[in-house]
Amino acid sequence: MLLRNHPVSVVTNSSYVYGVEVECVFRVFVPHKQIKTVPLLSSFAVKCMPSVRGMYGETIEIPCDPFIQTENTMMIKWKYQKTDGSPQDLIVKSKDQDPLISVPDALKHRVSMVANSSLLLSGARLTDQGTFTCMVVTTANIFEHQIKLEVLKSPEGLEIFDKAEELEIGKLTKLGVCTAKNANPAAEIMWLKNNQALMDDGKGIFITKDVKVDLGTLLSTTTSTLKYSAQKEDDGAVFTCRAKHIVGEPITSSITLNVTYSPETVELLVTPQDPLVEGDNMTLKCVADGNPAPTSFNFHLKGETIKVENQNAFTITNVTRDASGEYKCSLIDDRGLEASKNVTVNYLDINLSPSGRIEKLAGKALEVTLQIYSSAAHSVSWKKNNRILDNEPKFPKIAYSDSGVYECEVALGPLSRKASFELVVQGAPVISSLSKHSSDDGKYKVLTCEAEGFPKPAVTWNINGTLITESPFSNGKIIQKFAVVPSENLTVQCTVSNKFGSDSKSIDVLPYTHVSRDQTKLVVGVVLGLLVATVLIGLAYWLYLKKSKQGSWKTAENENGSSEEEKKLEEKVEENSQKAEV
Repeated sequence: MLLRNHPVSVVTNSSYVYGVEVECVFRVFVPHKQIKTVPLLSSFAVKCMPSVRGMYGETIEIPCDPFIQTENTMMIKWKYQKTDGSPQDLIVKSKDQDPLISVPDALKHRVSMVANSSLLLSGARLTDQGTFTCMVVTTANIFEHQIKLEVLKSPEGLEIFDKAEELEIGKLTKLGVCTAKNANPAAEIMWLKNNQALMDDGKGIFITKDVKVDLGTLLSTTTSTLKYSAQKEDDGAVFTCRAKHIVGEPITSSITLNVTYSPETVELLVTPQDPLVEGDNMTLKCVADGNPAPTSFNFHLKGETIKVENQNAFTITNVTRDASGEYKCSLIDDRGLEASKNVTVNYLDINLSPSGRIEKLAGKALEVTLQIYSSAAHSVSWKKNNRILDNEPKFPKIAYSDSGVYECEVALGPLSRKASFELVVQGAPVISSLSKHSSDDGKYKVLTCEAEGFPKPAVTWNINGTLITESPFSNGKIIQKFAVVPSENLTVQCTVSNKFGSDSKSIDVLPYTHVSRDQTKLVVGVVLGLLVATVLIGLAYWLYLKKSKQGSWKTAENENGSSEEEKKLEEKVEENSQKAEV
């Protein structure tokens, strides 16, 4: 660094001494011969001038250096340096005397001196700024203490003028003028978008700044103007003007940007979306992206154009399958911006054959046909007497158990269709079973006759007895239980009949004897004894015959006699055998 052969002044950072800000100025003396590089300093002097800052309109205390005041102080004088550089006496106070005030009109009635020799200045103004000097005269010397006065004032609020109501895309527009009034020093203004600082880029952002000083008050007003070229995404953005000052916190003022632009796209919406079925109300809604958004549209409904103003929707009530097809909407003033959508109205029709009440003879066939007309895939379910069936009913050979109410349900989304028929199986009754068993107490016989047929067959018995129970007639089936007490061997017949015919079956019933368990054992023992006796007699007879044939002493007469005896024995055996069977 090259230095000329004259003093160079360097202003350092300020510091505070005894509560007063001190600004030091260093004067550096450089030897004449060393001009290429900075030499070691041969000598230097330091002159520090303290300064006092006070707020505009308030009372400011300007201190006098206490180190230059001694017991030998004879007089203290406060002076003020005029704008032309000449000094102006303010207050003179001699020892043991009252202060003598001689001030210019600008400071009249606003200055005074307190006990510590400080100067009080009330109602501080920017015109008061300057250098004040405290001169102390002692018996031995005269000292002067200079203090620089600076008056501060924060801006009187922040306001944005000339706000743009709306901005067009790509068009450079003045967004607003931000003003911070009457401050000292002048306020610094910054623009932000959504809390992000904006910088002048010379393209889409232009920021100009201006500071004006009031000649009367010397207060500064800062003005910042923002010109901005908006984009579509800037719609709704918040632009903020922020003012910073050395006194107090930053203050802000904001505006919300409204970006206007012509529509670029159009969309057609259909509600309900899916599925749309016959009987629904269908609403067409046209949506455009302009700002402000268009409010009037043309709806093109299968060859018909309907103009809708001050709204963007059109409703078709109670739609049918004929409403299926392509729909369009467009801007009234720009047919080129158009949107379309294909609409399908779902429908469902069914035809069940047979239907209603169907009467069929048992053993015959019945064909069931379900025809379905629908716009899309569907589901089918069957029930018989409100119970779900696994499969569609088929009747190649009708049985009485097939009787009942059959219902089918076909579903397509929210659409549902039902159809039903009642199958009544008719025919002559047939007895499927005739059985007997003893009652629990052993006092009577219970006969059970089961039959199928329709209409309900009548059940009759060929003997007198007592009807115990008759089951409910269901699916062409009836069961009747009949009690009898036979006194002899009986042939009991069950007969069932209706208008189509009849059927009968018989069963033998033996008389029922009441014997005790001991009597039963006795009878069994007697029977067994007779059987054993018969066997023994037969064996003895056989041995007798064998010996008779071997003896030669027997005569013909004896042989004849033996024959008669043998005949009698055989009759006896046969009689015993019959008793044993009984």
